Amino acid sequence: MDTKESYAVVTGASQGLGKSFAENLAKKNINVILISLPDQHLKEFSHYLKELYKVKVHYYETDLSVHENVMKLTEWLNQSFEIHILINNAGIGGTKKFTEASSDYINTILQVNVTATSLITHQLLPNLLKQPRAYILNVSSMAAFSPIGFKTVYPASKSFIHSFSRGLHEELKGTSVCVSVVNPGAMKTNKDVCERIEKQGFIGRLTLLNPDKVASYCIRQLFKKDSVIMVNPISWMTMKILPIWIKLPLMTKAIKKEIEV
Repeated sequence: MDTKESYAVVTGASQGLGKSFAENLAKKNINVILISLPDQHLKEFSHYLKELYKVKVHYYETDLSVHENVMKLTEWLNQSFEIHILINNAGIGGTKKFTEASSDYINTILQVNVTATSLITHQLLPNLLKQPRAYILNVSSMAAFSPIGFKTVYPASKSFIHSFSRGLHEELKGTSVCVSVVNPGAMKTNKDVCERIEKQGFIGRLTLLNPDKVASYCIRQLFKKDSVIMVNPISWMTMKILPIWIKLPLMTKAIKKEIEV
């Protein structure tokens, strides 16, 4: 399709997997709109993509945990651009004892991971449906397949994303829009993340992935209309095969190590 005047929207685009998604799309000569929190060097990254790949790049800085911000963002997108790809990558994790978590901590995870993803998809879907071919990729997590102690809210939010994506994929069959979901493990985004995952022991290291490789594979599978994209088959099989009474205490023990260290 002609992508010269249409755009791919990537949320959480300033670092990690989102940044890799943006660069991978730009390499394919696809114009991108980058969404991130303020003060994340998004302007510099946008300029870098423009200069290196000669594509059109726009950026928008906002906090997606605030409902009004999400609605203003989607209004701006719909009024200004034709959109044929939406990658809902923005998400918040966190490791805490539930008794020590603040109400703001819990609310922010749910607002970004669940509400913002749902609303952005809902508000941009009419725009996507107008395109000859369009794609939605929602980033879930391996955590979607098991509850985890000390991460009680995060896995639940990612279970929502997985279920939401599968349902929407089925609903939109026969339209121009294909919906995919990916369930990656932890990413090698920076030194701190790698060290934190190492502390979880074998379970944590098993799911540690390179964001550039994950992004490249996801984009390929997205264009193949793969509804569920598995980037780590070994850990996926482990999570699917192990019964809950085994994997729940195993996962919780690994996360507890992180807190104790």
